[in-house]
Amino acid sequence: MNPNVASFLKILDPNDNSTGGGTASAVAGAMAAALVAMVARLSIGREGSQAASFYKTLISEAERLATELFTGSRKDSEAFAHVMAGFKMPKDTEEQQTVRRQAIDEAMLKATRNPLVNAENCRNVLVLKKKLEGHFNPNAASDLECAGHLAKAGLLGCRANVKINLPGLKNKSQAADIARQVDELSVPD
Repeated sequence: MNPNVASFLKILDPNDNSTGGGTASAVAGAMAAALVAMVARLSIGREGSQAASFYKTLISEAERLATELFTGSRKDSEAFAHVMAGFKMPKDTEEQQTVRRQAIDEAMLKATRNPLVNAENCRNVLVLKKKLEGHFNPNAASDLECAGHLAKAGLLGCRANVKINLPGLKNKSQAADIARQVDELSVPD
């Protein structure tokens, strides 16, 4: 089974605690990007529409973002698994404690950076959606609206995931830099 699909199925399983909001938020962003691509495809050649090249550029970018966000959902799930594995490592000796702490620190950094990238990609989906506004097939209006809702939920969820992981970062300089980056990722007007 495709590992991205396996991560997605974990989200749908209420008895599986191995994945959570960060993974779900990235999937929401991926669905939003796919909807933006669909609306752009449905708008090519319509009366009053933009040149086909306008839509093809949007389609290409939206498809890229959909793929990156779907893969990003799996990376989020894997990062969480690495954090949990780090906490399960032995800690009886000083050497084991050092190895364990390093593993946890590396995993926490990934668990914080992955949703940051996913948040940036969700924001980019919202920017693409905005470019389509006023230039799309009106029969796909609800699809474009849904894309906006999903991308916004994805962005906000990924931001929340970053913020909840920030206190787990031991390198305070890295934590401050990531906090600044996530604070700059707002929902575009």
